[in-house]
Amino acid sequence: MNETTDRLKALQTQLIDHLSTEAKNIGETGPVNLYQPIEYTLNMGGKRLRPVMVLLANELFGGNPEDAMNAALAVEIFHNFTLLHDDIMDNADMRRNKPSVHKKYSENIAILSGDAMSIMAYRYLLKTKAARLNEIISLFTETAIEVCEGQQYDMDFENRLDVTVEEYLEMIRLKTAVLLACSFKMGALSANASNSDAENIYQFGINLGLAFQLQDDLLDCYADQDKFGKRIGGDIVANKKTFLLINAMELASEKLKPKLTDWLQQDSFDEQEKIAAVKAIYQETGVKEICEKAINDYYNKALISLEQIGIDENKKTILQLLAKSIMEREH
Repeated sequence: MNETTDRLKALQTQLIDHLSTEAKNIGETGPVNLYQPIEYTLNMGGKRLRPVMVLLANELFGGNPEDAMNAALAVEIFHNFTLLHDDIMDNADMRRNKPSVHKKYSENIAILSGDAMSIMAYRYLLKTKAARLNEIISLFTETAIEVCEGQQYDMDFENRLDVTVEEYLEMIRLKTAVLLACSFKMGALSANASNSDAENIYQFGINLGLAFQLQDDLLDCYADQDKFGKRIGGDIVANKKTFLLINAMELASEKLKPKLTDWLQQDSFDEQEKIAAVKAIYQETGVKEICEKAINDYYNKALISLEQIGIDENKKTILQLLAKSIMEREH
């Protein structure tokens, strides 16, 4: 297990070293007001899960991770572009405990730098040395569109009280899960994995991504404040349509539902009072347990897809470890 953990950390270090070098080079390019915000964004930190997934899948199918490095960088640059634009749309002041790009620079600069990042991702992708590069580019392009679709659905849901669980799961599949799945499949394709193995590792990523986002919903409401690193109950305060809230709306009794709706419609309120009241409704409707079950169901589906991948069982240990670490995270 230690050997597996060490290999995962080694790939992460390898990726971060490359990313730091590329970020520095980007930041030294003119015009500085376009490129320095990109360097700033790429140096903000984060788990770097998605690019490591590219390198990991490449290695598992017999490739050389260095050959997949540009594809990994493309994924990370694209992911950070989406976060940059998300912060503008959400008017978020902070990202990873640092001022968001539109707050540090300006909104117009952030929009244009984000645009440049979305295009820059393709520049790196095109430098990838892989026999199946056309398939990789096609997959990446389809995924990029799906992520935008997911973000639009998320925005549409802000003004609705009738979002269904099925609609929500489709939204998070598009907004979160497809990029995780794409990362795994790009790595597999870059190592010329079979079509069935590439599809199975894609489905592993989809189900892991769904579990990951549902875990986010749960942590926002029930995490340990000290370990979580941000305010507990932020989704409740913002009326964000989460798996918990949508299930509560569907399951609330005739007595409880008006109370929940009233909190959602109030413009002025005490935040702690609202969080406590909504969590009490969650308690009565049992949505915490429903969410935990859904997380476990998607986690188990991911493991079933993993079982079907045609590589040595010992090699699968690292993917099992990655999935387990996502399931057990506390922030």
